[in-house]
Formats: sequence, structure tokens, C-alpha cells
Amino acid sequence: MTKDSRALREEIENARAAVMDDARHESVKKRHSRGQPTAREYIDMLCDPGTFDENGVLVQPARDAEDDAALVAPADGMIVGMARLEGRPVAVTANDAMTLGGSSGKVGMAKLKRTVAQAIECGTPLVRLLDGGGHRIQEGQDARHFAQAEGAFQQLADASGWVPIAAAVMGPGFAGPTNHAAMSDFVVMLKGATMGMAGPALVKAGTGEDIDKEELGGYRVQTELHGIADLAVDGPEQALDAIRKFLSYLPSNAQAPLPIVESGDPADRRCEELYDIVPANLRRGYDMRKVIDIIADRGSVFEMKPGFAKNMIAAFARLGGRPVGIIANNPMHLGGMINAAACDKAAHHIAVCDAFGLPLVYLIDVPGFAIGSGAEKTALARRSAKLLHELGNATVPRFSVVLRKGYGLGYYAMCGGRLFEPDAALAWPTAQICAMSVEGAVDVAYRKIYEAAPDPAAKRQELIEQTTMRLGPLRAAEHFGVDDVIDPADTRTRLIRRMEFAPARRNRTRPPKFRSIAPI
Repeated sequence: MTKDSRALREEIENARAAVMDDARHESVKKRHSRGQPTAREYIDMLCDPGTFDENGVLVQPARDAEDDAALVAPADGMIVGMARLEGRPVAVTANDAMTLGGSSGKVGMAKLKRTVAQAIECGTPLVRLLDGGGHRIQEGQDARHFAQAEGAFQQLADASGWVPIAAAVMGPGFAGPTNHAAMSDFVVMLKGATMGMAGPALVKAGTGEDIDKEELGGYRVQTELHGIADLAVDGPEQALDAIRKFLSYLPSNAQAPLPIVESGDPADRRCEELYDIVPANLRRGYDMRKVIDIIADRGSVFEMKPGFAKNMIAAFARLGGRPVGIIANNPMHLGGMINAAACDKAAHHIAVCDAFGLPLVYLIDVPGFAIGSGAEKTALARRSAKLLHELGNATVPRFSVVLRKGYGLGYYAMCGGRLFEPDAALAWPTAQICAMSVEGAVDVAYRKIYEAAPDPAAKRQELIEQTTMRLGPLRAAEHFGVDDVIDPADTRTRLIRRMEFAPARRNRTRPPKFRSIAPI
């Protein structure tokens, strides 16, 4: 007997209900007992109410391997769809940790790939909620399946630089999810979550190393030591709030206009506090974060990787309501010296800002790059070249302000002077600009002279003082190495004014190549 339309509809609705959270009481109860929302609850917490339109609710696992005929995997463990986040469309994916540990199956991966493709086609941000995962063993240990290489990495590479990609690591994230996170523009990690190329059990089996998950890939390791994650937060709400905040600075895609807002902070606000924060004595440290907070629109600064490479600050902020990327040396850590970790941090920030059209603001107080055998062991030569490479390939406006030290190649890498054609090259009265530290220069160039003097120490000090007299900002301005020497209190106003006259992108003539080759 043929079923009527109502019966057919009821059959579909029953099938749909069977895979939703309400039908999975024990699994949901277990999640909630640990204080963990389900994947769909995460999505509901993130997105504007009632806007999530899920795709692939009714899919089943492929069951095409010899030992997975009875595999139960609602929606194949991957929740995907389109939604709105603060009013604008986004594509969302979430691993369902209640389904075989959030592992990736063949059909679930097809859902993921289709969702990334939709983000590319529609030009919408992509949000990844990663919880558990890695390749599903029941399917992955069969060459008929794994040899096809069904991962979404090509799609993620295509999406990179076209739409913003934000990831939250909500639980175990060893293996594949780590690479998915690393291919994102922004990664926030729950404290208690993990990332790494393989978990402790596989590490033990493969290498004999006995290590716990926190030491191997806990949040402290990934945010402070390696910098793979940008932030670590206490709970899901904070993680989702961080994603919202990150996306608020960026357009939906590389061709969309910047999200400029009414800041309510006067563009001509003078920043008199800077006189008390930044000492003229170059040997005294200060917190560059305070400088950024004062110059930027009030309450607009959002720092990336604050626990990693603390000698370099990378942040989003707003100036006159316009989102910008800020890169600054921090004299409170290593004197603001640039090491390998700082290069990686700043280079990635340049790339993200350039991809989505955010002007770059450099605040310079740099004694140079790290030197010595320890620095060489970190491949600093290549990593410093990567920093220069990213700046040299960037097309967005860039603005530099030398607060105090502008020494050596570090000055160049921080967009000092004319090398990278900043739209404004400014300096404070406290600036010193030269090829290397004064003491080092005197010891290299004039050692024989002061050692031959009746009082070598006095002669050395005299040479240091004579050299220092030639390093000031007026000398830099005389031959147009900088555009102007400005009152520190006017820094905010001068930057906002210069941005009003800068083009959105540079129209540079380049050789007829397909791409540049990153040094690392």
C-alpha cells in the first residue's frame, strides 16, 4: 500500500528526530555531567538565535569497510550548516564528540568539504568547532577508503585568504584536528583541550615516549611555547565570544569592505599620558600594551597570542572606527628584541591583515634581532626573512612610528624608514635610529682609537656620546628618512589623518610571476 504524503513526511521527521540531541539522552547526560555542551548546543550558543540551517542531518556512515557494518554514527559525527553571526552569514562546522569521539568518517568529511566550498562560493566566514576527531579508525584502516585521501585540506587552502577562518578547540584535538586548527586564521583553545600531531597512546606505541596529554599538547604548550593557538580561555562562552570578537574586525571576504564603526572616541583626542608611560631613558622598560591602548579607540584592542613571543605584540584595534592590525615591540620582554618566535607571530599577523585589507600600524622600539648560537639554532635567518617577505608582499597601507630605538635590520623589519614605502613614517623626539647599538658600534669601529688613548674608558665614553648625537630624529628627518617628528600626544590623530588619505590597496607593478616563495 502506497503511503500518503503525511505518512511519508512523518517517516522523515522520525528519522530526523532519532539523530538529534533529544533522542540521545545518555550521551547528552554524560556530556552535561562534565560541563560540556553538545555540538549543536555549541552552535546555538555561537549563532544568532534560530538562524542555523543544518545540512546532512540524515546521513549515515559509509559502512563500506569490513568491520563497520554495524557502525552507529548519527549525522556521521559532523554537524554542518549555514547561520548568521551578529547579523552576517557564516558557515559552521562542528565535530560531534558524542559520535565515536568526534572522529571523521567518509560521509562526514564530504559534509565538511561541501560546507567549506559553500563558504568559498558565498564569501562567508568559516567557523570550526573542533572537539575530538582524527580519522575514524574503522574506516581509515582500510586502503579502499584511506587511499582516496578524502580530507578537506585542499578546500581549506583555497579558502585561506579569501574568507576568515576561525577555530575553537573544545576538547581532544590530536592528529587531523590539529592541522585543521593550524590552517585557521584564529585559534582559541579551551583550557583542558589538547592539540598535537598524535596523542599519548600513539606516541607511546610509535616512539616509546611516555608523556601525558597536557605536557604533550595542553593549552599552555600550544599558547605559550608553540603559539599554535592564539588564546586559551576557561569556558565555551569565552571561546565563542573570542570568535565573535575576532570576526568583528574582518570583512566577510577579501573583496568585502572593512567593517568600519562609529567609535565615539574623538579622532583628535590628545594622548598626554604617553609622556609618563614611555621614558626617554632608553635603558628603562615600559609596557607597550599601554601605549597601544591609549592610541587606539577606547576598548578596541584585541591581542593575538599574548602568551607567546611576548617581546612582539600583534593585535587588532580600531583607529577612528577603522579596523587595523598593530605590530609593536615590547621592551618589557627581551628589551623588545626580535627572535624567531616573534618573527613567526608578526609574519602571520601581517598575512591575515593583508589578506583582508586591514592597514598595518608599526610601533617601533627595537634593539635589533637576536644574535648568537642560540638564535642561529632557531633558524632565525630564515624566520627573519619570512618577516621581511610578508611585509614586502603586503598590499595594504602601512604606517610606522619610531618611539625610541630603531636599530639595525630590526628597524627595517618593523617597517622603519623608506624600505617598504610606508604611507607615513613618523618618529617621536625620543627616537634613535642607527645600524646597531651605540656601544657595539664604538667597540667594533673605534676600539684601537680608545685603547690607544691615555684614558681608554673616558675616550670610549666620549666616542659613545659623539655617536649618540648623530642618531636623533631631527637627523633622520633632515634627509627625509622619516616624514615628520611628531608630538607623542598627537600620535593617534596623525595616524587617523594619514589613513584617511591612504588607498585601500597598493597598485604595485610586479614581475609576471605566479607567486612569491616564502623563506620558511
